[in-house]
Amino acid sequence: MAAQIFDHEKLDVYRLAVEYVADSFGIAKELSGLHRHSRDQWLRAAQSIPLNIAEGNGKQGLKDKSRYFEIARGSALECASMHAVLRVCDAIDSESNTHGKLELKRIVSMLTRLIQRSQSVAEDAFEYEYEYRDACHLYKSDAADDSE
Repeated sequence: MAAQIFDHEKLDVYRLAVEYVADSFGIAKELSGLHRHSRDQWLRAAQSIPLNIAEGNGKQGLKDKSRYFEIARGSALECASMHAVLRVCDAIDSESNTHGKLELKRIVSMLTRLIQRSQSVAEDAFEYEYEYRDACHLYKSDAADDSE
């Protein structure tokens, strides 16, 4: 395992996002010709997820932090849509589609929880299941702020 030098590298959601990028690039190697534009859009969106997680985690203000996590979540949802598009066009197989969407669902769930923690308010508008165990481990200090 590589050394974790920066705080964002300690976040499970960041590591999952980087793994998703690696998986996406592995699949994208096979896409060309007619699927070239979709491939390029998909890879930009995939890379945007960990990049925005890292940038957001480095922000001091909770509002800024939340904004970057929201952008990362939006990019993850864009990737989920790209899976549907690529699947319906027969560019990726059903197994790759399902595996990618499950990874993205977990990433979106974790980002949703981080956004809520950053905003310190409950958002009922999201129907994603939360993985508290993975999303919150670095933000225990925020829990102390909530109890005050």
